[in-house]
Amino acid sequence: MKHGSTAHRQLPPADAPIRAPGATTLHVVRDDVGLPDWVKRRVLLLNATYEPLTALPARRAVVLMAGGKADTVHDDPLAPMVRSAEWSVQLPSVIRLRTYVRVPYHARVPMTRAALMHRDGNRCAYCGSKAETIDHVIPRSRGGAHAWENCVACCAPCNHKKADKLLSELGWTLRASLVPPKGRHWRLLATLQDLHPTWLPYLGEGAA
Repeated sequence: MKHGSTAHRQLPPADAPIRAPGATTLHVVRDDVGLPDWVKRRVLLLNATYEPLTALPARRAVVLMAGGKADTVHDDPLAPMVRSAEWSVQLPSVIRLRTYVRVPYHARVPMTRAALMHRDGNRCAYCGSKAETIDHVIPRSRGGAHAWENCVACCAPCNHKKADKLLSELGWTLRASLVPPKGRHWRLLATLQDLHPTWLPYLGEGAA
């Protein structure tokens, strides 16, 4: 396989009709009026090597598929159908580019609330209960940094009890060491709150 940069053409504005090559305008067919608005759905985009790239709006995913640039990897049985006179597809949950796209590597993963919660498994770093907020192990008022090495997921009771104290003053210990996550998929996790179950095999242990 030849590796090289591939630039996608600019996508049409959100209110433009979606057209498959040589076909009429595509329409969304709803069999269940209770389904959420399809344009708000997200679709995981994989590189040709199955490396996760980004979570696309469903509309952009359909444009890539209609243009022959991507194929379905996983169907979403709860998603609506998009149809034209000669082409139809059920909105997928995961698609894959047909051509490899080289992506610049960034060593340091940005720390966001979503990424931190994923790293800590949505559990309080102190007691193991369900996490609701973020805590600075060394409080910022006492010189603690807002960084992977000093931030943890935390439940509200522990956050309130800890306040601006040090762990040594409370006799507390951390349930796990604090390390920055590594891997390109973590840059994607840093932007996502909700994950479709079919995405998990492509996003590593941090998504589980």
